[in-house]
Amino acid sequence: MAAPAVQLETPRLILRLPRIGDFERYAEMLADESSHHIGGPLQRHEAWRRFLQMPGAWMLQGFAMFSVIEKASGRWMGQAGPWQPDGWPGTEIGYSFHMDARGMGYATEACIAAMDYAFDVLGWSEVIHSIAPTNTASQAVARRLGSRNRGPGRLPPPLDVHPIEIWGQSREEWRARRKEIAA
Repeated sequence: MAAPAVQLETPRLILRLPRIGDFERYAEMLADESSHHIGGPLQRHEAWRRFLQMPGAWMLQGFAMFSVIEKASGRWMGQAGPWQPDGWPGTEIGYSFHMDARGMGYATEACIAAMDYAFDVLGWSEVIHSIAPTNTASQAVARRLGSRNRGPGRLPPPLDVHPIEIWGQSREEWRARRKEIAA
Protein backbone atom coordinates (compact mmCIF):
# COMPACT_ATOMS: atom_id res chain seq x y z
CA MET A 1 0.00 0.00 0.00
CA ALA A 2 1.28 3.45 -0.84
CA ALA A 3 -0.08 6.91 -0.23
CA PRO A 4 -0.92 8.86 -3.37
CA ALA A 5 1.62 11.41 -4.59
CA VAL A 6 -0.40 14.57 -4.11
CA GLN A 7 0.86 18.13 -3.80
CA LEU A 8 -1.17 21.32 -4.12
CA GLU A 9 0.19 24.86 -4.44
CA THR A 10 -1.28 28.24 -3.67
CA PRO A 11 0.42 31.62 -4.06
CA ARG A 12 2.10 31.35 -0.63
CA LEU A 13 1.76 27.70 0.36
CA ILE A 14 2.56 24.11 -0.56
CA LEU A 15 0.13 21.45 0.64
CA ARG A 16 1.77 18.04 0.73
CA LEU A 17 1.64 14.75 2.60
CA PRO A 18 3.06 14.83 6.13
CA ARG A 19 6.75 14.07 6.67
CA ILE A 20 8.66 13.18 9.81
CA GLY A 21 10.35 16.60 9.80
CA ASP A 22 6.93 18.23 10.32
CA PHE A 23 6.58 16.71 13.78
CA GLU A 24 8.55 19.30 15.79
CA ARG A 25 6.25 22.19 14.94
CA TYR A 26 3.20 19.92 15.12
CA ALA A 27 4.18 18.96 18.69
CA GLU A 28 4.70 22.65 19.56
CA MET A 29 1.22 23.46 18.23
CA LEU A 30 -0.42 20.74 20.32
CA ALA A 31 1.58 21.62 23.46
CA ASP A 32 0.28 25.19 23.42
CA GLU A 33 -2.66 26.17 25.64
CA SER A 34 -4.49 27.53 22.60
CA SER A 35 -4.81 23.98 21.21
CA HIS A 36 -7.72 23.18 23.55
CA HIS A 37 -10.19 23.43 20.63
CA ILE A 38 -8.43 20.54 18.88
CA GLY A 39 -7.93 18.25 21.88
CA GLY A 40 -4.78 19.78 23.39
CA PRO A 41 -2.67 20.67 25.09
CA LEU A 42 -0.86 17.37 24.62
CA GLN A 43 2.45 16.06 25.85
CA ARG A 44 4.99 15.19 23.20
CA HIS A 45 4.33 11.43 23.31
CA GLU A 46 0.59 12.06 22.89
CA ALA A 47 1.22 14.44 20.00
CA TRP A 48 3.35 11.77 18.31
CA ARG A 49 0.47 9.29 18.28
CA ARG A 50 -1.90 11.97 16.98
CA PHE A 51 0.64 13.00 14.31
CA LEU A 52 0.63 9.46 12.91
CA GLN A 53 -3.11 9.64 12.19
CA MET A 54 -2.69 11.67 9.00
CA PRO A 55 0.00 9.52 7.32
CA GLY A 56 -2.07 6.47 8.30
CA ALA A 57 -5.24 7.94 6.79
CA TRP A 58 -3.34 8.80 3.60
CA MET A 59 -2.15 5.19 3.37
CA LEU A 60 -5.50 3.54 4.11
CA GLN A 61 -8.12 6.01 2.83
CA GLY A 62 -6.13 7.76 0.13
CA PHE A 63 -6.80 11.19 1.65
CA ALA A 64 -6.18 13.13 4.86
CA MET A 65 -5.11 16.57 5.95
CA PHE A 66 -2.11 17.98 4.14
CA SER A 67 0.90 19.48 5.84
CA VAL A 68 0.84 23.18 4.98
CA ILE A 69 4.28 24.58 4.17
CA GLU A 70 5.10 28.27 3.73
CA LYS A 71 6.89 28.64 0.39
CA ALA A 72 9.04 31.58 1.48
CA SER A 73 10.54 29.86 4.53
CA GLY A 74 9.93 26.14 3.98
CA ARG A 75 8.42 25.96 7.48
CA TRP A 76 5.49 23.75 8.50
CA MET A 77 2.63 26.14 9.30
CA GLY A 78 -0.18 23.71 10.04
CA GLN A 79 -2.44 21.17 8.49
CA ALA A 80 -5.59 21.40 6.41
CA GLY A 81 -7.58 19.12 4.21
CA PRO A 82 -10.01 16.26 3.82
CA TRP A 83 -10.70 14.22 6.92
CA GLN A 84 -13.27 11.53 7.66
CA PRO A 85 -12.49 9.10 10.47
CA ASP A 86 -14.91 6.27 11.19
CA GLY A 87 -18.15 7.58 12.68
CA TRP A 88 -17.43 11.20 11.71
CA PRO A 89 -20.48 13.42 11.10
CA GLY A 90 -19.53 14.08 7.45
CA THR A 91 -16.81 14.70 4.92
CA GLU A 92 -14.73 17.34 6.64
CA ILE A 93 -12.18 19.89 5.55
CA GLY A 94 -10.32 20.34 8.81
CA TYR A 95 -7.61 22.81 9.71
CA SER A 96 -5.25 23.63 12.55
CA PHE A 97 -2.28 25.99 12.49
CA HIS A 98 0.82 26.69 14.55
CA MET A 99 0.53 29.72 16.82
CA ASP A 100 2.92 31.83 14.74
CA ALA A 101 0.95 31.10 11.55
CA ARG A 102 -2.40 32.37 12.79
CA GLY A 103 -3.99 35.57 11.59
CA MET A 104 -2.11 35.51 8.27
CA GLY A 105 -4.85 34.07 6.07
CA TYR A 106 -3.05 30.74 5.69
CA ALA A 107 -6.01 28.66 6.90
CA THR A 108 -8.36 30.20 4.34
CA GLU A 109 -5.80 29.94 1.54
CA ALA A 110 -5.03 26.29 2.33
CA CYS A 111 -8.69 25.34 2.77
CA ILE A 112 -9.65 26.84 -0.61
CA ALA A 113 -7.14 24.50 -2.28
CA ALA A 114 -8.24 21.57 -0.10
CA MET A 115 -11.93 22.15 -0.86
CA ASP A 116 -11.22 22.29 -4.60
CA TYR A 117 -9.36 18.98 -4.19
CA ALA A 118 -12.17 17.37 -2.19
CA PHE A 119 -14.86 18.37 -4.68
CA ASP A 120 -12.90 18.00 -7.94
CA VAL A 121 -10.66 15.00 -7.22
CA LEU A 122 -12.32 13.09 -4.38
CA GLY A 123 -15.81 13.77 -5.77
CA TRP A 124 -17.32 14.86 -2.47
CA SER A 125 -20.80 16.37 -2.66
CA GLU A 126 -20.44 18.43 0.53
CA VAL A 127 -17.90 19.48 3.14
CA ILE A 128 -18.28 20.21 6.80
CA HIS A 129 -16.13 21.79 9.48
CA SER A 130 -16.61 20.48 13.06
CA ILE A 131 -16.04 23.56 15.20
CA ALA A 132 -16.27 24.12 18.96
CA PRO A 133 -18.96 26.73 19.72
CA THR A 134 -16.35 28.92 21.44
CA ASN A 135 -13.78 28.74 18.62
CA THR A 136 -14.54 32.08 16.99
CA ALA A 137 -11.31 32.10 14.93
CA SER A 138 -12.24 28.80 13.26
CA GLN A 139 -15.79 30.03 12.72
CA ALA A 140 -14.39 33.09 10.94
CA VAL A 141 -12.40 30.84 8.58
CA ALA A 142 -15.53 28.78 7.84
CA ARG A 143 -17.46 31.98 7.08
CA ARG A 144 -14.72 33.22 4.73
CA LEU A 145 -14.97 29.87 2.93
CA GLY A 146 -18.71 30.38 2.50
CA SER A 147 -19.80 27.72 4.99
CA ARG A 148 -22.81 28.23 7.23
CA ASN A 149 -23.52 27.04 10.74
CA ARG A 150 -25.87 24.08 10.38
CA GLY A 151 -26.33 23.63 14.13
CA PRO A 152 -25.08 21.26 16.80
CA GLY A 153 -23.31 18.06 15.86
CA ARG A 154 -21.75 15.09 17.56
CA LEU A 155 -18.40 13.42 17.14
CA PRO A 156 -17.97 9.67 17.77
CA PRO A 157 -16.98 8.44 21.26
CA PRO A 158 -14.86 9.31 23.15
CA LEU A 159 -14.88 12.75 21.45
CA ASP A 160 -18.65 13.05 21.89
CA VAL A 161 -18.11 14.81 25.23
CA HIS A 162 -16.91 17.90 23.33
CA PRO A 163 -19.68 20.14 22.00
CA ILE A 164 -19.38 21.01 18.31
CA GLU A 165 -21.29 22.87 15.67
CA ILE A 166 -21.37 21.64 12.10
CA TRP A 167 -20.52 24.27 9.52
CA GLY A 168 -20.72 23.33 5.88
CA GLN A 169 -21.74 23.73 2.28
CA SER A 170 -22.52 21.67 -0.80
CA ARG A 171 -20.37 21.31 -3.91
CA GLU A 172 -22.92 23.43 -5.80
CA GLU A 173 -22.74 26.22 -3.20
CA TRP A 174 -18.93 26.10 -3.33
CA ARG A 175 -18.81 26.32 -7.09
CA ALA A 176 -21.31 29.19 -7.16
CA ARG A 177 -19.20 31.22 -4.70
CA ARG A 178 -15.70 29.99 -5.58
CA LYS A 179 -14.61 33.02 -7.62
CA GLU A 180 -15.70 35.55 -5.00
CA ILE A 181 -14.14 33.54 -2.16
CA ALA A 182 -10.72 33.51 -3.81
CA ALA A 183 -10.86 37.26 -4.46
